[in-house]
Amino acid sequence: MKFTPGRVRPLPRLPGRALQQKARAALKQGEVIAYSTESCYGLGCNPLDARAIRKILAIKVRPNHKGLIVIAADVSQIRHLIRPLTAAQYAELARYWPGPYTFLLPASRRVPPALRGKHDKIAVRVTAHGEAAALCRTLGTALVSTSANRAGQQSLKTARACREAFSRRVLTLPGRIGKRRKPSTIIDLETGRVLR
Repeated sequence: MKFTPGRVRPLPRLPGRALQQKARAALKQGEVIAYSTESCYGLGCNPLDARAIRKILAIKVRPNHKGLIVIAADVSQIRHLIRPLTAAQYAELARYWPGPYTFLLPASRRVPPALRGKHDKIAVRVTAHGEAAALCRTLGTALVSTSANRAGQQSLKTARACREAFSRRVLTLPGRIGKRRKPSTIIDLETGRVLR
């Protein structure tokens, strides 16, 4: 079944070409980037790079059993991260994506334990934030997406705050966060249960 994406609100401010190339190189080298999302700045990396994921967990001082969210520009960027879905399940996702809805989907064997934590499912979202979607498209990959902060502290909202907090541990990209003030809703696709 072909997945038809909804409207993505355009926010055309993308980092310059040199910075995009630097971000692409950083991901290939297992580094962490900070980028704007719907409600705050996020920390991200290649979702299949277990070493980079562990760096994010260390930066955040976050327990490794919780798992992390992955965002994408479209469903094609997450297909390799999930087990096959039915046409009806894709149709259900199409009702919500792109948008502020994160779904728990069955994780493929390729997903590192550091990404899914103690779960057999992975949390994924097709983002409606124009800059984040454009970044995923430009970099050619889905991205790990977790709030840029230490566990239990306020999420950072600007590139400047990220640069001050993380210094050279993270490549911070310029951007503008969206207007959403709450984190995304999390839904288990299989059970329909709303977890957040």
